[in-house]
Order: sequence, then structure tokens, then C-alpha cells
Amino acid sequence: MKYYAVPLLFLTCFIAKAQISTTTKNDAVRFFIKNNWKSTERFVPKDSADIIGLPFPYTVPSIADRFNEIYYWDTYYTNVGLILDGQLKQAINNTNNIIYLVNRFGYMPNGNRTYYLNNTQPPHLSMMVKEVYEKTNDKVWLKKAVAALNKEYNFWMTKRVHPNGLNFYNTFYNDSNKLDCYKNIHLRLGKNFTYSPSTTQQEKLKIGTHFCTEYECGWDLNPRFLNRASDFNALDLNCFLHMYEMNFYFFYKQLGLKNSEQWLVKANKRKLLLNKYCYNTQDGFFYDYDFVNKMQSPVLSAAIFNVLWSKLATAKQAIGIKNSLQKLEVAYGIVACAQGFSNYNYQWDYPNGWANLHYIAIKGLANYGFIADAKRIAQKYRDNVKNNFIATGNLWEKYNVVTGNMDVKEEYKMPTLMGWTAGIYVFADDFLNPINQ
Repeated sequence: MKYYAVPLLFLTCFIAKAQISTTTKNDAVRFFIKNNWKSTERFVPKDSADIIGLPFPYTVPSIADRFNEIYYWDTYYTNVGLILDGQLKQAINNTNNIIYLVNRFGYMPNGNRTYYLNNTQPPHLSMMVKEVYEKTNDKVWLKKAVAALNKEYNFWMTKRVHPNGLNFYNTFYNDSNKLDCYKNIHLRLGKNFTYSPSTTQQEKLKIGTHFCTEYECGWDLNPRFLNRASDFNALDLNCFLHMYEMNFYFFYKQLGLKNSEQWLVKANKRKLLLNKYCYNTQDGFFYDYDFVNKMQSPVLSAAIFNVLWSKLATAKQAIGIKNSLQKLEVAYGIVACAQGFSNYNYQWDYPNGWANLHYIAIKGLANYGFIADAKRIAQKYRDNVKNNFIATGNLWEKYNVVTGNMDVKEEYKMPTLMGWTAGIYVFADDFLNPINQ
């Protein structure tokens, strides 16, 4: 035994090194993510200065100094990766913090800063609750979560609903803030973005409202709403709320609550309205709806994949949405918007690709059996993130998915990021390699 001990140990190490050298550097990205989740945790239990204290440790998007708050919809996509990576406890902490904020304010602020109280973000708490509950089966916790979800749903159906029955984004910013937004928006959209010197004070306030509203939609800034975000029923928002209604039906049944069928009625009504206002029968695509001018936006965006994620589409519509890949899928992933709709420096636009949009496209396509397409997009996302990680040693907020590098349209200096970039990397990797799960 003594004679063979050293050679056997040497052989084992040699084999391990050989295995590492023959695998892709993809493993290095997973290692980086796994070892840096803890670096993105913060714990501030009491209000201080402009911070809104939270009762549990929370995950912020970045390891670096920037973005040191919990952000609303970012956290859902971060939780996706946390759960898959064996970090369920932290995903529950994040979800409980958002429940706390909804109970405190009646809606989820953009983030846990006082200056974020002027906006919410795309509603994702219901999806977070469902995915946690599916892991824990904790009905006592679910009952408390559903009470908060009812408060948030009531916010959307009283503060952000149009007479046509569909919802829209808006803002709580005061006139002074709106004017500041009007004055400073060119700093984000570039020097070519100007308004007439004769613009009246009232017109400035209206323009400022529209841009403050774009902060709430999460896609700040983008060409989808033609710089009039407050005038549109956003396609993705209404898909999210349809998911809320279907989740409520599921939650009520799980808890044995009365009137669960009301949620199916609400969900079916929303489906009819989305088909009436957002579905284009000529090209088979879905668009945001301009309720002021009673017409659909001309901009085809990756928001269309939410129709598949929320399972709103018929089988025929799903094929039409799949065909949108011809305009939205490029060499390294999914672009935020199809090419050719703007001359400004929108970051939620071609050629930029964002983690959450890839997740929605992959999940949506898979929902309707388009597995080859879903896997191809997952592969593109994973490889692009991996290649840029090898080149820079970091994950990033967004990527140029046309060239496969970080030459992005940016309205501010692009930060390194864990957050949803890491979360969806883990998801894409596991989607391609189910053995990881």
C-alpha cells in the first residue's frame, strides 16, 4: 500500500487537471458566480439617510460599489439563479424583503432608497412567490405572501389601469422632478436628442412625465413607446399581470380560499383585451398599444416573448411569435428591439441584449415546444457571457449581441454585474445541461 499511495495520488491529480483542461471555461464562470453570491449580499435592518431598511439580508446586482440596493424585477431573475445554485435561503430572504416593502408602501418601490419611491418596476413578486412555494410547500408563508400580492395587485388596478381595461406604467414624480428629467434626458440619449426652444412649460412637464414613466417600465430608455411611455398599454406589463391572475388562481386553490374562479375570469378578460389591442393579425406579432392615438407601436421588441412566457398565445399565435426570431435573434442572442426604429442612444435597443430578455425568450419558446430554438438561444447567451468573462474576468450588465462583445449603446458607463446576468447564466447553463440540476 505504501508503494502505490504516492503514484495513485499523482495519477488522480493528473486526471483531474486533464478533465479541467478539456472542459470549456464555462465551468470557470459557474465557479465565479458560486463564489461571489455572498459578495452581493447586504444587510441594513434600519432606515438610515436615504436607505429604506429591510428585515433580511438582500441581494444587490453588483459586487462593486454601484447598485447597492435591492431592485425589484432584477431580483426575480437573480432568484432564478440563486435557487438553481442551491441558495434557496437567500432567495426566500429576497422575496420576504419585497413582501415587506409591499406591505409598508402598498407597492414595491423601484428599490430600497427613498428616491425610488416615485416609481415601481415591472411586477414580478407573484412569480417569485410561486417559485419559492414550489420549493418549500409552506402554506403558512404562502398565505402571508398572498395577502401582500393582493395589495400590490390592487395598486396596479387602481393607480395604473386605463379605461380600456389594460394597465400602463406611470410615475409619482412631482413637477420639479419631471422638469429635471426633461432638462437632463439628452445626457442619456445623446446630443441629437433635442426639443424645440419654444416648448411650453406644460409641454415640458408632459415630456418629463413620459421619461419618468420609462424608469418604471424597467426598459429605461427604449424606442417602444416613441418617447411617450405614459400613453401606452405596455405588452409585457399586461403579460406579467396575466401571470399574477393565473398565479392567484393557483394560490387560492392551494390555500383552500373561496372565489378562486374570479382569477380565471380576470385572466381570460385580460387575454381577450391583449388580443384586441396588441395582436396584429397581419404579421402575427404583438405590440404595445398607444391608447391616446388608438394604434399599435411600430416597434417590434423582445417584449413579445412574454406572450409565450405567460402562456397567453394560441398555438397559431405561438408560431407567429416564433417567426419574430427572424428580426430579433442575431449572432449572439436576442436584441431588445428590432433594428431600424430610432436614431437615439437607447440602451434597451438594437444591438444590446439583456439577461432577462433571454430568459423570457427561452422559457416562452420552451413552453410551446420550440425546444431547439430555446436551446439555441440559451447556447448563444451562455457562450457570449462566457467569452466576455474569459476576456475581462467579469460579468456585465448587458452585451452587444450582434458583435458578441461589450461595444454597447450605453446611456451611462456600463457596470460589472452579478444580479440577473449571473442568475440567467446559471439558468441557461442548467437548461443546456439538466444534469447540473
